[in-house]
Parts: sequence; C-alpha cells; structure tokens
Amino acid sequence: MSETQKKALTFTGVLIVFWGVLGNIYLIGNAIWRLTPLAIEPIEKNMLSTWHWIVYITWCIMNAYMEGYKGFQKSFSPQLVERALYLGRNPTLGRVIFAPLFCMGLFHATKRRLIVSWCVLLGVISLIILIRMLSQPWRGIIDAGVVIGLGLGLLSILYCLFRGLTGNPIPVRNSIPELEPAKEAE
Repeated sequence: MSETQKKALTFTGVLIVFWGVLGNIYLIGNAIWRLTPLAIEPIEKNMLSTWHWIVYITWCIMNAYMEGYKGFQKSFSPQLVERALYLGRNPTLGRVIFAPLFCMGLFHATKRRLIVSWCVLLGVISLIILIRMLSQPWRGIIDAGVVIGLGLGLLSILYCLFRGLTGNPIPVRNSIPELEPAKEAE
C-alpha cells in the first residue's frame, strides 16, 4: 500500500467519498426505480407464456451473475470505492465537483480504465435506446434482469463502501495514473 493510500481520511475527505459514491448510487437507484414497474408489468398483466417465464427467470439469473456479481461486485464496485477513497485523500476542485464521474473512471484514469469506462457507458446508453423500442413482454423481461443486476450492484457498492471506510477495502487493480507502477525500461 502506497503512502497516498495510507493517508487517513479527514471529515471533509469522508464527505467527498460519500459525494462520489452516493452520486453513483443515486444514478443506479433511479434506474431501478424507473425500470421496476416495466419489469413487473408483464407479470401483473398476465402477459407471460410458459416460454416467456423460462426466459424471464433465466435472464434474471444470468444478470444476477453477469451484471451483479461479475460486473459490479468483482469489478465496478471496488474500483468505484477505491477511486472515491483516493479522491477523499487527494482532493482537487475539479475532481471533487465531478466526483461521481471521477469515481466511475471517466477521467483522470489509466488509459485502460478510460477505454473500459467510456465503452461501457456508451454501450449502456446504446442498449437503453434499443431496449426502449421493444414492446412488452420482452422489454419487461430484459428490464427485470437489469433491475436484478443493478440491485445486486447497489448492494455491492454499499458493501465495498463499508469495507473501505472501515479500513478493509477490497483490493483492486489501481486505475489512478500516478499510482501505477513505473514500467521498467527495456
């Protein structure tokens, strides 16, 4: 652990951490809030055949694993909290103002993190546009899986935040440029 990562958080630093993380929680929570009615509409209106039910349940299980576990718990959530903790210890005005975006890795990140973060963001936006064109029950089926994945993701962010603030963060690959190990000259 580097000196930058060991530095204690001040009260202001904790507030900065919360701003960065809670800004992301708000975005995820808002998506869950908006998508849940669409996800349960096919059930409420009895639109699901046996085939639809099989797809609905399978899709929810797949999203719980792929989005909730692999995407959030193993990657995004620890990275988000690690970047928030870094920002809390090393604030700059611009990064603090845009803390939720900084924590997502959309700026001041390694080249790899920038590429991954922007591709995921643009991919999600594209999928949202495409999925809005679907009619029920298919839109509800897809949204149900997304709600499950985002719900588990939200819980994993809270878990990682708790661990990070109690001094036991989940180790992740660093995405802050100045903390990247120096590459040896060949």
